[in-house]
Amino acid sequence: MALVTTMRRDVWWVRPLVVFVCLSSFIGYATWSAFQGEYYAFGPYLSPFYSPEIFGDSVHSLLGPKPSWWPLILPFSPALLILWAPGGMRVTCYYYRGAYYKAFWADPPACAVSEPRKTYWGENAFPLILQNAHRYFMYLAVIFVFFLAYDAWKGLWFVDSASGEKVFGLGVGSIVLIINATLLGGYTFGCHSFRHMIGGIKDRLSGFPIQKKLYDCSSCLNRGHSIWAWFSLFWVAFSDIYIRMCAMGMWTDLRFF
Repeated sequence: MALVTTMRRDVWWVRPLVVFVCLSSFIGYATWSAFQGEYYAFGPYLSPFYSPEIFGDSVHSLLGPKPSWWPLILPFSPALLILWAPGGMRVTCYYYRGAYYKAFWADPPACAVSEPRKTYWGENAFPLILQNAHRYFMYLAVIFVFFLAYDAWKGLWFVDSASGEKVFGLGVGSIVLIINATLLGGYTFGCHSFRHMIGGIKDRLSGFPIQKKLYDCSSCLNRGHSIWAWFSLFWVAFSDIYIRMCAMGMWTDLRFF
């Protein structure tokens, strides 16, 4: 395999290196967190890595604890049932493809820098042809955004220690989950595939005012798609860390009211 060659004299390798470190760190942490199966809920807060909790032991579980039919030889964690969907959205995302193709296998590593291979294979053969499934992962990701928005709403309701009833309040965790839903919503609704689904399939949008407005909103988000992609990536990991630390008793969730 040939080495990369270039006439560039700037530090072009810094950006792909930073992307490699950040994505590797996120993948490593998300994988570790998904297999833990504990400390993912604290009071009204539910980690986005585990939402929606289909089966599980927390109060957020939709269908109760781990089912009896679950094979004993397979590890169980509520996150493993759902994390593949938003993960698939990220992996097949047009922006992330451009980022990790450069960072992980130098395809190419940067502009005006050669690739360490003689031929270009593209995405027309297995396994990269599976990237075409992006639009289907996007459909699922839209549903997940609404679950996360509902989680943010639930994070505003706390059990009163005196009456045992739920009362409206605001904690640091509430703000964390609201920001998380907002960032993931901005990333998802600014997705190229979502923008195309909303209005990109039309030859002329002027005759569809509501659809054109939605298309314009998606286009506005799309212009900052890379920013939404990175901020939502960091924040979803921080949301899990925050709830995990609170559940383990290492951090205290400050309540404003």
